[in-house]
Amino acid sequence: MTTRQTSHSGITALTLAAIGIVYGDIGTSPLYALKTVFEPKHGLVLTPANLLGVISLILWGLTIVVSLKYVTLIMRADNRGEGGVMALMSLALSSLPKSSRWSYPLMLLGVFGAALFYGDSIITPAVSVLSAIEGLEVAAPGMKPFVVPLTIIVLIGLYAFQSRGTAGIGRWFGPFMLLWFAILATLGIINIFRAPEILSAINPLHAISFIIRNKMIAFIALGAVVLAFTGAEALYADMGHFGARPIRIAWSLVVFPSLALNYLGQGALLLSDSAAISNPFFHQLGTWSIYPLVALATIATVIASQATISGTFSMTKQAISLGLLPRMKIIHTSDAEIGQIFMPMVNFMQLVAVVIVVLEFGTSDELAAAYGIAVTGTMLLTTVLAFFVLNFHWKYPLPVGLAICGAFASIDMALFSANLPKIMDGGWFPLMLALSLFTVMMTWRKGRQLVTKNLKMHAIPLEGFLESLFLVPPLRVPGTAIFLRGEVDGVPHAMLHNLKHNNVLHERVVFLTIFMQEVPWVPIQERVHVQDFGHECYQVNIRYGFLDETDIPQVLEQCNLYGLEFDLPSTSFFISRQTIISTPNGGMNPWREHLFVLMSRNARGAADYYRIPPNQVIELGTQIEI
Repeated sequence: MTTRQTSHSGITALTLAAIGIVYGDIGTSPLYALKTVFEPKHGLVLTPANLLGVISLILWGLTIVVSLKYVTLIMRADNRGEGGVMALMSLALSSLPKSSRWSYPLMLLGVFGAALFYGDSIITPAVSVLSAIEGLEVAAPGMKPFVVPLTIIVLIGLYAFQSRGTAGIGRWFGPFMLLWFAILATLGIINIFRAPEILSAINPLHAISFIIRNKMIAFIALGAVVLAFTGAEALYADMGHFGARPIRIAWSLVVFPSLALNYLGQGALLLSDSAAISNPFFHQLGTWSIYPLVALATIATVIASQATISGTFSMTKQAISLGLLPRMKIIHTSDAEIGQIFMPMVNFMQLVAVVIVVLEFGTSDELAAAYGIAVTGTMLLTTVLAFFVLNFHWKYPLPVGLAICGAFASIDMALFSANLPKIMDGGWFPLMLALSLFTVMMTWRKGRQLVTKNLKMHAIPLEGFLESLFLVPPLRVPGTAIFLRGEVDGVPHAMLHNLKHNNVLHERVVFLTIFMQEVPWVPIQERVHVQDFGHECYQVNIRYGFLDETDIPQVLEQCNLYGLEFDLPSTSFFISRQTIISTPNGGMNPWREHLFVLMSRNARGAADYYRIPPNQVIELGTQIEI
């Protein structure tokens, strides 16, 4: 097989995988988007003119927001191949001049964008699965009382499965979603033949005249139209897993045409049968097709939810690496794919939140209000961060950057503003959740800064200490001692305690410092640096990106290149366990200090997080006041 053929085969496989993982969310939007737009409470009357206007808005929204903004522009802003709001924030910050006044505001925007993503990740499984199960009501109205219980059962099963990983069933996601999009396209084509006049909705003048004619009602409807674009952020967030080219191919050849045809088909159905507005998706082929469509839609929404759940694990791991959240337990569910992880605490908390949301809102229509504001908020923040990448990283002229991002920002602002009236109807939920998580992340970041400041203030310079120590050398005992040492620490507290109480020093001493870089990946050849202090004492610096796997025993093998070999069975790891104490007149408000202390006490231990064998770890406590 030639290289070209191999490359072509690889692109095809990645494109199929991208269809399964990346497009699950936006691919299930036809289940509820059009139905929600014409909800009676929005005040929009279902007339042929209004219907053509709404379909036109959806088609051109998919073209401008997804095709032009995300596929064409935003996906060019890759941070060493990675995408997503965290990666975009890091890229924007790294592009700014040092000590720029924009650094802190951009960091805040990036963190809040990540917090909004968590709100989105809770609403997506709830609204997707709920909208699929609601299809049962179309065939049998008596099934309505069972919709919420069945939805919760499906969701509990989905989250219970997470600990097994998705490697086994993941290979089926692509083929099934390809089938799903083929069905969407087929349904659309069948209904377009019934009312071909719907094709005139391709003309953007219908969208413009709809807005001019309906004014405020059109503005409110715009808040529901955005549901057709949910999942656009996933194109960028999953770029590191599949690459930009497969995602673009999948969108252009499969996803966009299928979505466009299905929305046109639903519009054609409503032109010929306005009563189908109660649930146009499940009315597309008549009553005989409802149960098969419910089954297919449920599987499709589970896949869409799976992508969001996996994204939450990945986002949390990034936040931990960037110092925005405390360490948590991470289980690797695949030996072949390093991105396959499971976080028990995150999984449990998300399940509880999703079940509460389903019970509280009850229907996909009610949940749709909460959905839009999280999506549009993230879209707007992405555009703002992208402007700084255009201006400082790509060196675009300021007028060009303002024109491009200003055009997209005006659309994002319109969509976000259209969702603001929904705050009282459910939009408060993702905002409240985002503000809560934003507060948690900023509290952890500030708390760690205070701890670092305290350690730096009381640090004993390491090299000077070693010089004085070996004037009268202590007793050396066999083996290697590795002392974990912070970036600004002097002599590790664990070493001081060991010398004070045991009066011995191992024959070889290694000071290990881990640096978390604001990049997704650190190349293997740049990951380890060794400095020789003499007297068999060494400083080993390890650099990780926020998507790298933190495995200390594995990376120590690279020290062989520097002549520093480790026999792990005879190596002891000394770790200082910090006990944080809140003090009056500290660096934060008392409630934030107590929150930080609570998080610190429940954070995962360094040994566990860095995958150090537990039977080789010696922990020595130290108290730190903030």
